Amino acid sequence: MTTRIVVKIGSSSLTGPEGGLNREAVAFFAAEIAGLRKAGCEVLLVTSGAVAAGFRGIGYPSRPKLLHEKQAAAAVGQVMLMQAYQEAFAEHGIPTAQILLTRTDFCSRRAMNNAVMTVEELLRQGAVPVFNENDTVSVDELKFGDNDTLSALVANLLKASHLFVLTDMDGLYSGDPRKNPAAIRYERVEEITPEIYAFAGGAGSSVGTGGMRSKIDAAKIATRGGVPVFIGRATEPGDLQLAAEGNGKGTYFATTLSSLPVKKQWLGFMSTPLGSLYVDEGAVEALLHGGHSLLPVGVKRIEGSFHSGDVVEVLGPDAKLLGRGIVNYDDSQLRTIQGLPSGQIVPKLGEVHRLEVIHRDEWITLR
Repeated sequence: MTTRIVVKIGSSSLTGPEGGLNREAVAFFAAEIAGLRKAGCEVLLVTSGAVAAGFRGIGYPSRPKLLHEKQAAAAVGQVMLMQAYQEAFAEHGIPTAQILLTRTDFCSRRAMNNAVMTVEELLRQGAVPVFNENDTVSVDELKFGDNDTLSALVANLLKASHLFVLTDMDGLYSGDPRKNPAAIRYERVEEITPEIYAFAGGAGSSVGTGGMRSKIDAAKIATRGGVPVFIGRATEPGDLQLAAEGNGKGTYFATTLSSLPVKKQWLGFMSTPLGSLYVDEGAVEALLHGGHSLLPVGVKRIEGSFHSGDVVEVLGPDAKLLGRGIVNYDDSQLRTIQGLPSGQIVPKLGEVHRLEVIHRDEWITLR
């Protein structure tokens, strides 16, 4: 089977500190990706940089803060970005294809299935699909976070072998190495724990919107979908090949999980929950370790307004997320039967489609 790699490049790797597209950087990454393809890999590129590339071109002295200004800069910058990629890849005889997405696109399973078919055809024809967020129509609350999340969703959806998230840092450290010389770099992370999140900093660079935390979020999504992740730096010729060989300048995030079906991916990472169910310890054990469905007896509190067939999130007694599932009751019905044993459901509601609140086949664990 051909090795399929998703490469994500952040704004800071493509632009100067003051903004503006760095054509030499684009050419470098195109050459690195061409090298991977010569080694027999399929490569999908997720790129940031439209706003950073375009804000000076449209006349702003610094990266804009207002949404409509950022969207205007993105409209200018996206053209510049794709032209640069097209010219850089053409030097290696490789065609490119632009794919602009928003979070709402991922909410439709039919749209995502169509997107997968399109991308598979592009790969068969030898093109490099170039994904970016459609910044011109996105709104802040629906953004991907400097495309880190987008790269993880693309990697899962297209069943990639690896996800490389390239940044200006050579991996995850136990502290900020620029301030703490004793900070230790992690070569490999087997499990993304709260301690790992504590090591991830906050803000990204002055021209980007992501930071190490958003990259850890992306790694968590990708590894949950069975895709191992590399977060690190590629600044010298051959660095991407080294990353593919396991010797990259960064941190590797391992996974023992297998690829998720598209339905589970949609449920876990692309759907929009319309309510929240708080459950007891017995339900936590049944859902996380027993492989069982969620029954009304385990539901202790309900928030939100939803109908049968909607997606809801499920939280434990500690209010921490357990996962998501497709609920079989309207919220009003569920409020009537929450906490009741199964034998009392039919007498209380009359005939029901299913006794389970969430069937195990319609559930994904996210803890």
